[in-house]
Amino acid sequence: MKLIKALVLVTTIFVILGCSNQVSTSEIKPSYIGFDKPREQQYFADYIDVLKQYAKEQGINDNTIETAFNDVYYIEHVIKADKSQPEKKATLDEYLARAVSPARIELAKQKYLQFHPQIRNATILTNVPQTYILALWGVESGYGKYQGKEDIISALSTLAFEGRREQFFVKELISALTILQNGHIQKSQFKGSWAGAMGQNQFMPSSYLTYGLDGDGDGIIDIWNNMDDIFASTANYLSTVGWDSTQSWGNKIKLPINFNSQLAGLENEKAKDVADWLKMGITFIGNKSQPKKTAKAWVIIPDTNSGEGYLVSNNFRTLMHWNRSYYFAVSVGMLADSLTDGSLNTEEGN
Repeated sequence: MKLIKALVLVTTIFVILGCSNQVSTSEIKPSYIGFDKPREQQYFADYIDVLKQYAKEQGINDNTIETAFNDVYYIEHVIKADKSQPEKKATLDEYLARAVSPARIELAKQKYLQFHPQIRNATILTNVPQTYILALWGVESGYGKYQGKEDIISALSTLAFEGRREQFFVKELISALTILQNGHIQKSQFKGSWAGAMGQNQFMPSSYLTYGLDGDGDGIIDIWNNMDDIFASTANYLSTVGWDSTQSWGNKIKLPINFNSQLAGLENEKAKDVADWLKMGITFIGNKSQPKKTAKAWVIIPDTNSGEGYLVSNNFRTLMHWNRSYYFAVSVGMLADSLTDGSLNTEEGN
């Protein structure tokens, strides 16, 4: 009898542990908006109901909520895209060969001729050079060719539902609903990338609300089709977060042997005068104009153990505010540099 009781006790313990394991894998996660069900696709509609109530509490009106969520759907592949951690498959030089290819440079010149008045107006409004406006446009969307085809509301709702970054994506969703409520775009046209980036400059909804600029004064900020708004908004982003039109973005450098890589990085405390970096043995590569020796600069090393890096200004940190990738920011800077040879005939400089 004692043996039987012992076996029953052991069996009960295993059952309890088994139930415990099931709960731990059911993806019931602490929710930013108070959702208390597993993050499984069958509960997506329930999550949408909670989102609707939360949106209403944030000041989104009933008509916008109904329009936005009327045909919302779960998008499995955006979850896979968000979870994926692609391996680094290319060096910076290989990346630049694609991002700053002769074809992309030539297309930039053609686009400049086509949209010169709108680009020039954006520069006048913000004092951001035309070449950087062109470069960001080219790197972000291939001059408007690649804007994404996902339904913004569905993509953001799906990513919020998944739960790992719920707070971030819920806030972006509320921003997206605000855009609809303000009448800047129709729901049927509200398309973008799998992560919710929108338009020809690939703004997240919150960036649109913060940095979007009406370039032609029609009362609507259309970053999907209106070139005045696209260029003005791009330039306004850079201007607002600290662009300095008196500086370039940076220069390619050769690092001294045994350079202490701990000195590299964009943290405030790692800034030094250019003169101090030169004393440490860095040398410039190429014929690009060098910054003043009294200017503050940072060293970055996109590819470790390459022996090369970049000495960058605060403008580079401004580009990094847009996208936290060394490769992205360097490619924008290099593409802008390639357009300063007089071929654009810009009046405002480089």
